[in-house]
Amino acid sequence: MRILIIGPSWVGDMVMAQTLFQCLKQQHPDCVIDVLAPEWSRPILERMPEVRQALSFPLGHGALELATRRRIGKSLAGQYDQAILLPNSLKSALVPYFAGIPKRTGWRGEMRYLLLNDVRKLDKARYPLMIERFMALAYAPGTELPQPYPRPSLRIEAASRDAALAKFGLALDRPVLALCPGAEFGEAKRWPAEHYAEVADALIRQGWQVWLFGSKNDHPVGEQIRDRLIPGLREESCNLAGETSLAEAIDLMSCASAVVSNDSGLMHVAAALNRPLVAVYGSTSPGFTPPLAEQVEVVRTGIECSPCFERTCRFGHYNCLRLLEPAKVIAALHSLGGSNLIDTVAEVD
Repeated sequence: MRILIIGPSWVGDMVMAQTLFQCLKQQHPDCVIDVLAPEWSRPILERMPEVRQALSFPLGHGALELATRRRIGKSLAGQYDQAILLPNSLKSALVPYFAGIPKRTGWRGEMRYLLLNDVRKLDKARYPLMIERFMALAYAPGTELPQPYPRPSLRIEAASRDAALAKFGLALDRPVLALCPGAEFGEAKRWPAEHYAEVADALIRQGWQVWLFGSKNDHPVGEQIRDRLIPGLREESCNLAGETSLAEAIDLMSCASAVVSNDSGLMHVAAALNRPLVAVYGSTSPGFTPPLAEQVEVVRTGIECSPCFERTCRFGHYNCLRLLEPAKVIAALHSLGGSNLIDTVAEVD
């Protein structure tokens, strides 16, 4: 059985899509899974053993370009038995339609009835989690999802990890605290830089080093965090945001003894690497896309106006994040592993 997955457009969603791939492999151990997705997602997909290959989709998020989608579809004709669409847009259904894939599966959305022939009606109450909505597409309608749910698990190769460590001159002589202070969604997901700096200060004083991860847009906030550390402590931090490729960031994060992250794509990467994780929530809720790992502490204020799911605070105060004290995150880190987290550098599986 040859299956083409039309992948999502966000890092976290792509990580969580592995639960679908795992369900397909459980049902059809010999099936072949290819994923058509933006080129940036290749490092994630290459670390998923269920995926045979990542097929680069050249169009940006939201671009129609009908002729290009038709050309891509025709190039895939005759290669697949089923397509499963994770986005709910009409545009995402065009390539499988033009490819003439016999079975085209997806949730109902954006009037794409003519493009799909296995259209599902989503019951949000039955499937409140995003991974449930992904996993359900692997089964016939109405099938009970198997328990326990699979968890994303990214595969790390030692040679690739060691090359990244060497490239950035990093050593594992101290346990690593990975901080992920960015969030592409918007300001209402970003815990203040001064709070991250207090956590970094406390852990460095306990013998840790701090690595900051994120995109090029997150590099300035990484510098704000480092600037708040006094000389002698600042030297035990490294701002990798915008300096690494996504592949290097994944490999380096696998070295972390613990991670503190906003609700972001890197939060889901850390969970898929099974790193002890403190997930900071502000305007959003773990009720839809929680981090899926064994060692997770979710911290949030739970004030009256949260979660609002807005990109910016309608009141301008961002109290859902500002009032979340660093001490609460530090306590969560200790509850994940106590003194063992201080003394032990994480082993990479």
